[in-house]
Amino acid sequence: MGLRWTDSLDIALDLIERHPDVDPYKIHFTELREWVLALENFDDDPNHCGERVLEAIQLAWMDEM
Repeated sequence: MGLRWTDSLDIALDLIERHPDVDPYKIHFTELREWVLALENFDDDPNHCGERVLEAIQLAWMDEM
């Protein structure tokens, strides 16, 4: 089973690996959403994403940096 929107830490880790030079403090939610949807192992409904979900992913990314 692939990643779902609720897997914020796992998504963040994949994003760090895929975009190592990106500062998560400066990313826009629109860009973050597109990057998550583009992850090879992401498998969730694109419409189930909201600002709180993206914020959780961004915060997990910040915590891992």
